[in-house]
Amino acid sequence: MATSSRTMRVAALAFALSAAIALGGCAQSSGTAGSSGAVPEPGATATGPRPAPFDGDPVKVALVRQSGAGDYFQAWGAGAEAQAEIANIELTISDARNDNAQMASDMQRAIDSEPAAIIVSHGLADTMQPLVSEAVAAGITVVVYDLALTDAEGVVVTSQSDEELASNVLDLMAEDIGAGAKVGYVSATGFAPLDRRAEVWKSFVEEYDWDVVFSTGKVSDSTANDNIPLVAAAIAQNPDVEAIFAPYDEITKGAVAAVLQAGKEDQIKVYGIDISNADMQVMLGEGSPWIATAASDPSAVGAAVVRTAAMTLAGLNSEMSIEFPSVLITQEALRSGGITNVDDLLAAEPKLLMRDVMTAAWLPAIS
Repeated sequence: MATSSRTMRVAALAFALSAAIALGGCAQSSGTAGSSGAVPEPGATATGPRPAPFDGDPVKVALVRQSGAGDYFQAWGAGAEAQAEIANIELTISDARNDNAQMASDMQRAIDSEPAAIIVSHGLADTMQPLVSEAVAAGITVVVYDLALTDAEGVVVTSQSDEELASNVLDLMAEDIGAGAKVGYVSATGFAPLDRRAEVWKSFVEEYDWDVVFSTGKVSDSTANDNIPLVAAAIAQNPDVEAIFAPYDEITKGAVAAVLQAGKEDQIKVYGIDISNADMQVMLGEGSPWIATAASDPSAVGAAVVRTAAMTLAGLNSEMSIEFPSVLITQEALRSGGITNVDDLLAAEPKLLMRDVMTAAWLPAIS
């Protein structure tokens, strides 16, 4: 009976996970404004006079993105679009979706169109640095999000606090497994947020003398699915691993699927970063090994990046580096609080709405 119960429990969790991975794969934007689905209602009304240049015709702003799989990117884009509507911005969106050459072409087209501002979201510094510098030299306001430039002169740099995200999760992981444990790491290099999280990981490995028995992982158009065989092979070669740190939710879902596939959900704890409704479905599955994550709200972040561009254009922002707040989210807290979706989470953690980040009477946050 116990074996049958466990089989049913794992099967239900595997089904939830496969649905979440499928949802993530379908959630990618096609690269045009509004293509990621219905844009949410702004949820806030601007009051008071708009400053120049927002007091006339819509201000032209280009958003040059490189999104990946998962509904994080969909929510981020929807938040940006909704905020642009409030700000009187005509937002033109391109999305290279993990194609660096395409992103470079998109950026060049954006520069040539001479918008008031360009927002660059994600991408690789080697590809984007010369083009960002070209845009700045052309007098275009440039705001970047999660792009690690080697020269950020004249650029407003925004990001989640990746150090905070990783530290919050790894503090809990250290509390759970202690020093000297056998651990696995699943991530990728060359992406600004993952590289920053990697530095925090290295410091925890050293501090707690963790035995890193494997490091693997990749980012692709099907990140969750593509990481399942990588992590499964690593677990097969290192069956005594006790915990896995996978600091990007699509990678985390791949790691969780591999743990389930190995039948080790009662042995291996998984710790991730980022949150979405699909992620919560996996975390809340009975017997799920996904213990904790840390996150900001992607819709609120996308909106805040657009507000940053607007405030800069209006001459009301003097900050050149802005980090957005995050919270630690544990499986235990979700269950005990009856939190099953992002709306519930925002009600419990209202600071994630960022209502006081780059806002004004004429530029309220979207929610």
